[in-house]
Amino acid sequence: ACFDEFNRIDLEVLSVVAQQVLDIQRAIGAKVTSFVFEGTEIGLKYSAWCCITMNPGYAGRSELPDNLKALFRDVAMMVPDYAMIAEIIMYSFGYLQARDMARKLVQTYRLCSEQLSSQDHYDYGMRAVISVLRAAGNLKRKFKLEREDVLMLRAITDVNLPKFLDQDVPLFRGILSDLFPGVALPEIDYDNLIAALTKESAKQNLQPLPSFFEKIIQLYEMIIVRHGLMIVGESFGMKSSCISVLAKALGDLCDKKQNNEFHVKYYVINPKSVTMNQLYGAEDQISKEWADGVLAVTFRNASRDTSPDRKWVVFDGPVDAIWIENMN
Repeated sequence: ACFDEFNRIDLEVLSVVAQQVLDIQRAIGAKVTSFVFEGTEIGLKYSAWCCITMNPGYAGRSELPDNLKALFRDVAMMVPDYAMIAEIIMYSFGYLQARDMARKLVQTYRLCSEQLSSQDHYDYGMRAVISVLRAAGNLKRKFKLEREDVLMLRAITDVNLPKFLDQDVPLFRGILSDLFPGVALPEIDYDNLIAALTKESAKQNLQPLPSFFEKIIQLYEMIIVRHGLMIVGESFGMKSSCISVLAKALGDLCDKKQNNEFHVKYYVINPKSVTMNQLYGAEDQISKEWADGVLAVTFRNASRDTSPDRKWVVFDGPVDAIWIENMN
């Protein structure tokens, strides 16, 4: 058995697991055919073994107790070759200049990590690379005859620009202009969407600021390439308003049969207003029956809806390591 992300488990549970693993190892060492495990006698296979994977030092993760560490040997992992992985994936998407594009992508993230400010939500690892590659693949399928450097620049910009702070945006654009000299991105026609956003902002008594619309369009572009995302910022920073105005605007576009859009049904949950068991569900300690949490019920209702509408489940509240790790 392989226990993935092992140190997400609570410390109390880890101590129990350590004793259970020790019982199994002692039984194998004694060469017995059966042994008592948690009060029940069970048969033993000598091929039984377990391994664990974990990321030490993350917020919300437990430190392994010493009695558990003693039962496992460390295996150090090698840093992956991002350029080679990106090159192979891009070839599979149909890119002919995959090697050059992969090198530029990796170089972009290397320069960003060196030159841009350090923020908790900035990520230049493998997950970020995969997100850009996925966006590049979608663009290649949609615009088969477009130049590949234009598609790659569009993918890098669409995925990364929304998360950078204002002071980092000029530096980011400078890095891209150095790596993609002479490549200009064609403007995307968002006239219908902006008209719908302006109308909806007026309905909700919100000011149609260019910065507000810019963030909404970035949110819209991110929704197209990702199935999950996080909007971060200070209180009263237009985060909830971005979501509600965009949802209503897409509904308006659907009514007018523009942009091939659909209505949006979004469900808002405040994750800090309920306990973890109420949010995610829990097993009753006495009856051992499982009770679904608010999220499970909401998600099931959304998945049962067979209409073509978009369904958004929104966690609107402060982030802490506990509830966000449990979602992971």
